[in-house]
Amino acid sequence: MGFLSATALILGVASASQAADTLKRVTDRGQLICGSSVGVAGFSIPDAKGRWNGFDTDICRALSAAIFNDAEKVKFVPLSSKDRLVALQSGEVDVLPRTTTWTLSRNTGQGVTFTAVNYYDGQGFMVPKKLGVSSAAKLDGASICVPQGTTSELNLADFFSRNGIKYEVIAFSTTEEALKAYEAGRCDVYTTDISGLSSERLKFHDPDAHVILPDVISKEPLGPWVRSDDDAWFNLVRFTLFALINAEELGVTQANVKELAETSTNPEIRRLLGKDGKFGEGLGVTNDWVVRIIAAVGNYGESFDRNLGGQSRIKLPRGPNALWTAGGLQYSPPFR
Repeated sequence: MGFLSATALILGVASASQAADTLKRVTDRGQLICGSSVGVAGFSIPDAKGRWNGFDTDICRALSAAIFNDAEKVKFVPLSSKDRLVALQSGEVDVLPRTTTWTLSRNTGQGVTFTAVNYYDGQGFMVPKKLGVSSAAKLDGASICVPQGTTSELNLADFFSRNGIKYEVIAFSTTEEALKAYEAGRCDVYTTDISGLSSERLKFHDPDAHVILPDVISKEPLGPWVRSDDDAWFNLVRFTLFALINAEELGVTQANVKELAETSTNPEIRRLLGKDGKFGEGLGVTNDWVVRIIAAVGNYGESFDRNLGGQSRIKLPRGPNALWTAGGLQYSPPFR
């Protein structure tokens, strides 16, 4: 190995080491930078005062609570579908919990890594009620509006090819552009994940004039993404989501978390809330990190209900996002 090669290797190792310490950079900065959508009701959207709210933004606030003991030390950066993964890979944001599907190609070769599923979804179709269409099998010859840079484009090709149906894609740079085009009648159909259809429909002048077809044509596991160069940060983000899920399973809520932290004799709750073991320290935070998380945003079920479920305008059923103990797929590894 020559001198220049050795130098390049040393610089490369130093650069990788520097790039890897995301938690330190966040701590030194005094703020978490979180990638968000440009506005998807229920998942990430600013209110009238500019404060971001939603199921995905709760992940960022939970992380902020774990790191700073303050759920508000978060800067939200709106990102389009085509720019979101590039922004994460380049370091523009620290974490991306932005309705981004976990796929093989995204998880390899792009410098980003999926952490865990916070929402199991699937792609569907929305059409004007006046068309009288009852299923996707009757969309032969339809024009379909879709945002660019999404798995929705690829899923369309697979679905229509399998079923021998002709269609026309009309792609737009952003979700907002695609929605406006659909509502204006520039295409017959709008497609995205069913959760997105449910929330975006609420933006229309007359939501009841549009129906979501019953067909689900894909698997869309959604959840937070991080860069691939930092295992410690990956684990903190991943287990922050698992903490929300495990808290729901154990009956730890925003209302009772501080009391349970002092009084519970349940060994699982004591480990989760930092009374036994040093699991927080192993992640680079203090051992009571989960207490701060649940006090800030509630458990997984509380966040779901507030943003997507019965307490929200969207009123999505839990479905596969119910806990495994209730027939769903949500499951946390043990905190031990």
